[in-house]
Amino acid sequence: MNILEYAKGVERLVDPMEVGKVMYLQTRMRKLPVWMQRKIVTSATKKADKMPFVVEPYCSFMFYEITEPEKMQQFLPEGFRPAKASIFEGDTPKYYGIVTMFRVHSSVFWGARTEFYLIAENAETGLLSWIICDYISDTISYDEKHGLKSPDASGAVMTTTCEGDFVCDMKNTDGKKYVRSEMNLTGAKMRALDQRLWIEGNTSIAYGRLAGEADGDLFSLTFFPEEMKQALEVPVSEVRKAEVLCGTGKLGGVLERAVSFPYAQHMLSDAPGRRTHYGSEKVLREAVEKVRFSKIKTLGN
Repeated sequence: MNILEYAKGVERLVDPMEVGKVMYLQTRMRKLPVWMQRKIVTSATKKADKMPFVVEPYCSFMFYEITEPEKMQQFLPEGFRPAKASIFEGDTPKYYGIVTMFRVHSSVFWGARTEFYLIAENAETGLLSWIICDYISDTISYDEKHGLKSPDASGAVMTTTCEGDFVCDMKNTDGKKYVRSEMNLTGAKMRALDQRLWIEGNTSIAYGRLAGEADGDLFSLTFFPEEMKQALEVPVSEVRKAEVLCGTGKLGGVLERAVSFPYAQHMLSDAPGRRTHYGSEKVLREAVEKVRFSKIKTLGN
């Protein structure tokens, strides 16, 4: 199994017609109590523990330094503590609040998302972790706290232009959460990423207290490490707009870094309630090289 074959295999697991059926089913299930939605999802994951997850080109990030890290703990799930991280190889580690803007297609949903993260360390495993503290989406989503969620960002804009601009303009229905970002990528340079944050961190992802239960609903992505080896560093001077508000408020004041991936990233995500532990890049690589797509039954299909 090589990177190209893996990318093709993940893409083949995503059937647009099946995605449409799941999205229609959500409009019926959203009327059920959350506990019943959880039970249905848990039953589905007994038969299918993975979900193909394709992040489309120009997924972009804005990093804000958190100058008062003591405020982070209230948003973290149990067993996690605030941690410093480096963005690019050789950077000085700092505490960060992060905004991610991307389009995704998977076997159960298809659309745009903005996610708000804090970086923490898992006290049990020692792994650096991405904690999803809040999110907005123009498509369906699922988390333990809210169950099957309807889109909460109608009229969302996330696109690129022929002049090299990346544009995101998303807000939730009551206007209390939003991301408005415009950055020009023509002067961006490819740089090596810090491997602990981007590779280790993406094998240890959890929901914070605003978007999940106290235990964090920990999960992992399965991907070739090369997917996270390098990305574009966008000069902060080329970020024309960076307006952000989410449930955690504005923990950091100054935009420190902007990052963009100019290629699609192909991954298998743990289905809700499933937890894969890799612990190292070596173990992750061994696992992804052993994937046999003919034997995978995915969530949503």
